[in-house]
Amino acid sequence: MPRMALSREEVLEAAAELMRRRGPDALTMRGLAAELGTAVTSIYWHVGGREALLDALVERTVAGLGEIRPSGRTPEQRVVSVARALRRQLRDRPHLVALVHERGLTERMFLPAQQALVREAHAAGLRGARAAEFVRAVQFQVVGHVLVERNRERAPVQRPGEEELWSAEAAGDDPALARALGRPVDPERLFATSVRALVRALLAPHGRGTAANPPRGTHACAAADQGNGREQAGPPLRNGAVSRGPYPQ
Repeated sequence: MPRMALSREEVLEAAAELMRRRGPDALTMRGLAAELGTAVTSIYWHVGGREALLDALVERTVAGLGEIRPSGRTPEQRVVSVARALRRQLRDRPHLVALVHERGLTERMFLPAQQALVREAHAAGLRGARAAEFVRAVQFQVVGHVLVERNRERAPVQRPGEEELWSAEAAGDDPALARALGRPVDPERLFATSVRALVRALLAPHGRGTAANPPRGTHACAAADQGNGREQAGPPLRNGAVSRGPYPQ
């Protein structure tokens, strides 16, 4: 029996959940109507066609990443909390993040998180180029970690696996190291460890390898990487098409 009342927000929530569980190809107007137990005409009335639905999901995703708020008493704690929240958002909605990218709105999506990091950088005494490098380093760390996680999850079973490859000899006669590297990775713990180490280095007032004094060639490599990223990005797809983009789904 069709539902008697349905809101636009319910339609968008169901569409986002359907895409999260089954991927973008499963998001059809008929499939969404079946998911909600309503008529297809009701879906069209609330959100228009599929293209309008995709645009609404993009706006919803961008708005969701704008709700990230730092927590903690120290600059390090607050920055790590922003990084963790951003990772969680990207991990929870890979197909929607890819959709945002394909609509050419990736930079806008990341802006609220970047602004939160800017405020923490200023509070820690960082200004100008050093603050900019701080913001981008944390953002790239989060995105890169998520990409590695997704690639590992989607990879076929490895033969031989890490537990077979890491012998004491391969680990430089360090049996404890071999055992540790042979165990499954704890992504959450590894992420927290790497982000804390990065943030401490970037907030350090002096010393080699900090934002104030990066290793030789860092700026040139970063510029080249950013240039390559721009060259690889294609134009947004329209007419309801959803490609996979650079973000593993």
